[in-house]
Amino acid sequence: MDTRTPFKLEGARHARAPAAGALCALALISLLGSPGAVAQTAPSLAQQGVTLYTRITGVPPTGTVLTQVTTSANASDFASVAALALKQPQFYNVTLRNIFAAESNRDNSVFVPLNDYIVTAIGMVHDDVPYNTALSADILYTLKGPTDGPSAKDNKHYQEADNMVLDISANLVKTQQTTAYGYPAAAVAGLITTRAGAIQHFDAGTNRRGYNLNIINQTCHQMEQVMDTSLPSDRIRQDVAASPGGDSRVRLQSCVGCHSHMDPMAGAFAYYDYDETNGNMVYTAGKVQPKYFINATNNPYGYVTTDDSWESRMRLGGADANIFQFSSSLPGKGNGAASFGTEIAGSMAFASCQVTKAFKAVCLRAPSSSKDGSEIATLTGKFTAGGYKLKQTFADAALYCTTVQGGGITP
Repeated sequence: MDTRTPFKLEGARHARAPAAGALCALALISLLGSPGAVAQTAPSLAQQGVTLYTRITGVPPTGTVLTQVTTSANASDFASVAALALKQPQFYNVTLRNIFAAESNRDNSVFVPLNDYIVTAIGMVHDDVPYNTALSADILYTLKGPTDGPSAKDNKHYQEADNMVLDISANLVKTQQTTAYGYPAAAVAGLITTRAGAIQHFDAGTNRRGYNLNIINQTCHQMEQVMDTSLPSDRIRQDVAASPGGDSRVRLQSCVGCHSHMDPMAGAFAYYDYDETNGNMVYTAGKVQPKYFINATNNPYGYVTTDDSWESRMRLGGADANIFQFSSSLPGKGNGAASFGTEIAGSMAFASCQVTKAFKAVCLRAPSSSKDGSEIATLTGKFTAGGYKLKQTFADAALYCTTVQGGGITP
């Protein structure tokens, strides 16, 4: 069987999600009947099986797969239905791609070309690589098929695979950034230092974005949620004015709330930059990038970055001390991006965020704290205890949302 065929039929990238949604709607209408009928009776076992499969893959089962789905579902073996769905190329080429595509760019758009961030994240899920290493490991996934090899200076390898409508799941090649890109080991930090990751984290700016985006994408918090004016301000850099607009209260009541914990963490990226001309990440071991000294006259008494050390000030017991639930087995400080990534990925906020992403993808809604809070906690506990294997989380969340057996449907 050519596993690429269903993927090709879905058309161009921009049309892929709408096409899947239309097929889903048609399938469910034919299987479930009128909206009134759905409201009056619980869906049959076969209907629940089809919904479960469709939520995971983004497309309804057809042919022999449909037979397998309904047979397993009629035997109340929904775990087998979920396992079958996880083996389908659409789970990787559509469901996972859409999640990781949004993470791979500053605009959070799914409409971006295939890149090394997307493929590496998909590869880790596919191979059950512990996902708590996603922000620290020396890892990179490339693809079999393209004539252009992977390069730290361009996206041709992944763009060619995209043009070929290549089945990602069937063509993954696991390698390392030190090998494929020639990075020094000290520079590598998983998804953060993929080429797409470097563009969004280190291009221009002052490298605070590396902290900001990881908080948003990997802990599911917005900066406004983690403002804490009670934390010490001694590591806030010189470019943050002491008296914005001539009023020091603005700094104390607003600026400090974010910069007090952001600036100490952003020190991890002091040796990183992105060269727009050559198209590659730059790493200057032992030398702080000039961007860390921009607008130093705004506050000459502010913190001067001298190395790539960082510190989790959120651990100090401020108003939001428990919001990330950092691991007590980690020191809460270190040097460089990899140890920073280990700190973020070692938090319960990271684990819960990955579970929440999976939940949203297969349940087609955000979890409700009142209705789904205990389930998110259960799924998060299973995810961490099971070795951070993210693939199974999608199956577990879909089982909960789409079957009476999982508790997500009330008869």
